[in-house]
Amino acid sequence: MQLKIDNTIRPVRLLQITDCHLGDKLLGLDTEESLVDVLRLIGTEQDSPDLLLATGDIAGCYSLSAYQRFLALTRTHVSAPMVWLPGNHDTPTLMLEALQGIRMPRVITAGSWVLIMLDSSVRGSEHGDFTQEELTFLDQTIKDHSEYHVMIFLHHQPIAVGSAWVDQYVVRSADKFFAIVDRYPQIRGISWGHVHQEFYCRRKRENGILMWSTPSTCVQFKPQCDDFVVDHKMPGYRWYDLFADGSIVSHVSRVAEKPYSIDYDSSGY
Repeated sequence: MQLKIDNTIRPVRLLQITDCHLGDKLLGLDTEESLVDVLRLIGTEQDSPDLLLATGDIAGCYSLSAYQRFLALTRTHVSAPMVWLPGNHDTPTLMLEALQGIRMPRVITAGSWVLIMLDSSVRGSEHGDFTQEELTFLDQTIKDHSEYHVMIFLHHQPIAVGSAWVDQYVVRSADKFFAIVDRYPQIRGISWGHVHQEFYCRRKRENGILMWSTPSTCVQFKPQCDDFVVDHKMPGYRWYDLFADGSIVSHVSRVAEKPYSIDYDSSGY
């Protein structure tokens, strides 16, 4: 299933939220409260976004009502269409049930861009991986949109972000993924969630691909820590402007300081 966004007169404005973990308290945090705070922030900062992307771990429990609540909240606060993909904490059958059997688009065209939503989740596991079917889907979709600039979204990090405890869950087939990616110079960006922290780098090749992670809408993990450490940074989201020449501008925006109830001394979750 594909989605087409009509935008040819200005940069394509994307919004990314991730790792909402609705349905449970996470380290003492009311994750719905923090998600609503992020969505309200989006409402004050974003006049006319083209698309909202939710990159996994929508729910933190096996709950249909958590997905239904997520859909209701995003529709209330963000007027743009929304697409999502599953993370390691998600239940795809319940996600589909919440949508009443209507499958989310995985390929979105917008102006001179095509956005590809990849499923890196492995049922019952924390780590990420791609099936051969998923890799074939990626390769064929890029071939089918050879005249477009390409941006790829997934849940798990395809490269290490510098936090050993979470980098053990990196995409296991990242070498096969990048073997495809590196064949196509029209790929401009790759973005993911999962790590609950902000990250940016450029892949080493001519006109290297820009790569980002996006903070969670709930608890944040402190960057560059080998062991689990909760960060005091606030929940947030990331926005992107995609330009017709293939360039990308991106920025993270966070909720203003707020005394959330979070167990900052926790050694894991």
